[in-house]
Order: sequence, then structure tokens, then C-alpha cells
Amino acid sequence: MRLLVACDKFKGSLGAPEACEAVAEGLREGWIGALPEIECLPIADGGDGIAETLLAASGGEWVECQVRGPLGSPVTAGYALIENGRTAVIEMAKASGIVLVGEEEKDPLRATTYGTGQLILDAMRRGVGEILLGIGGSATNDGGTGMAEALGFRFEDDAGTLLADLPVHLGRAARLLHPDKTTFPKVTVACDVTNPLLGPDGCTRVYGPQKGIRPEDFEAHESRLAHLVTLTGPHGENAALLPGSGAAGGLGFGARVFLDAALVPGFDLVSSRIGLADAVAAADLVITGEGRLDSQSLQGKGPHGVVRLARSLGKKTAAFCGSLENRALEEEFGPILEIRNDSLDLATNLARGREHLWEAARHFGQTLSSHSSDPV
Repeated sequence: MRLLVACDKFKGSLGAPEACEAVAEGLREGWIGALPEIECLPIADGGDGIAETLLAASGGEWVECQVRGPLGSPVTAGYALIENGRTAVIEMAKASGIVLVGEEEKDPLRATTYGTGQLILDAMRRGVGEILLGIGGSATNDGGTGMAEALGFRFEDDAGTLLADLPVHLGRAARLLHPDKTTFPKVTVACDVTNPLLGPDGCTRVYGPQKGIRPEDFEAHESRLAHLVTLTGPHGENAALLPGSGAAGGLGFGARVFLDAALVPGFDLVSSRIGLADAVAAADLVITGEGRLDSQSLQGKGPHGVVRLARSLGKKTAAFCGSLENRALEEEFGPILEIRNDSLDLATNLARGREHLWEAARHFGQTLSSHSSDPV
């Protein structure tokens, strides 16, 4: 039997490579009889984890630099250089992510993607020809203006005064000036959601509350982003409607208008880069998983992408998760093994994630090997 383990991260507990390793080790420990061939292929859907996933799949170098965090304090952020340094894989969450901001510190009026722009600039200085930008897990709602500022774009008011404190004073901007003599590399944005920039399904109303935007402030944030669309002209008007333009507080929009980036589904980008289709085709059973499986998992998330691909190739599937919303999801994923211990609090479950995942995989391996003629 050939097993493929293609898990996403278990957020707050395990990265995708560590999760795949824990599952594989547990399966081997519990297996009865001759051990199966197990391939581990960590996945990502465009959010945090994409850099580590592609680095694990293709090899390369991890580089770090100090950048401006989402609220201005310096942070050390890293990204992957792959394909002999020709391609940089950057996660905006490393520099501008909500994980860098305490619950009481959230300030979406000020939060900026400036640090993400600094990572892009560092990669450009290293001579990369392509940038893969994962945009998910943001603390920001600035439409990518902080990123643009770091890359040399200038916003001026009616008097021609440079507006440096973005996005706070974005509403005062009357002109947008592009950097002189700057050629940007090819940029592809891996989106983990399909929301447009504005409107009821836009970034402010859908994702703003988790970043600290109160309902009474929706209109102010929406107006600020709408003003940015006006500043960027017809190109911006078209970009604002694209699926994924609302990802990461509008960074999808910003990457499109400032860097002429292509916006693509993150799972599709990752799966093509790591050769997932070939690995699935060679497997008898495909095992996936992530920290939580719920209704949102069916909206472009990595494990669901794995399952859809596997089913299209006639393969059986199973999944592991930290927590499960509804057993009805087994109709889509196949058997689901929820690893949390209900007697423990969330923090303890997260801290013991590897132990719990290993044990669940060990038990699954025992069951699987004892019914190998019909594994699931």
C-alpha cells in the first residue's frame, strides 16, 4: 500500500511539515505487518505556511531581515529563496501578520503592510526574477499602501506634501506618484480567499472584525479604501472587483495595482509547484488535515483541495484535524480523526498537538493495516 500524507498547518501548534511527519511516524508505529510506503508532501493554501511548504518541497535558503511590523515596531521576518535564488517566497504574515499584534494592541486604522514591502525590496536587492507572495493572516486593512510606500510609491496631498503616515492619512491623498526607474520582478499572489476589495463581501466587513474594526467604523474604512481605488484610476477600479483583491485587508488589490501581480488561488499555485497531482496519482490512500475543519474548509482551503484532487483521480481519502465543526464533513473528506482532548483547555491541546496527532495516526495505522483490503 502507498500512502500520501499531505497536511496543511495545525495553526498555533504545528507547521505543515511537522504535521505530516507526526502523521507518518504514527502510522508506521501503529502498522501491523509489512510497513507501507509513505510519502509526505506538506501543503499550503496561500496563507501563512506557504514559504516553509515550498522550501521543504524544493530546497533552498531561508533568509531573514529586520522590517517594520504592522504597528511600526521592528520585527525580524524571514522568507524563502528557492530555485537557486531565482524565486522568493514571501508571506505577508511574517512582517504584517495579526500574530504579531496582541489582542489589546489591534489598531486597524494604523496597521500597515510596510514590512511586507521591505521583504519584497530585500528580495529584489538579491536579484530574484520572481516573487510568490502569500497573503493571509494579516493585521492590516490598508489596501497595500504600506507595501507601496516601502517600495517607493508616494502619496501627496493637495498641496504636494508627502503623506508619510499611511494608512492613517490615506483619505487626504490627492496624487499617487510611481517610483522612478524601478522595475519589479514578476509577482504572483497566492490568495486563500476570493473576496473583492469593497462591498458586503469585501475585506472590511468580512475580515475587519477579527482585526479590531468595529461595525460603527466599517464605513470609515470602506471609504478610505474606496478613495484608494479612485486614486489608482481605471486599473484600480478593475482590480477592486477581482476575486482575492480583498485578501489580507486589500493587499491583493495593492499587489495588483502597484506591482501588476497576478492573483491566483493559493492551493492551485502550491499544488502545481510541489507536484501534488503526480503524488496523489501514485497513492492508494491520500491523508490530509489541518488545525480545524469546518464549513470554511470547503471554500478554497488546502485540505479540501487535496480531497477534490484525490476524488477526481479515484482515490480514497481521510483527514486529521485539531477540532471538527460537524461530522457531516466526512461526506466530503472521508473518515476524519479529531485529535483534541476534550478534558484539556485549548492552550494545552495546542501545546500537545504533535503528541495527539502522532497518537491518532498510530491508532489509525492499526485500524488501517488490519483492514488493508478495504482501508477506508
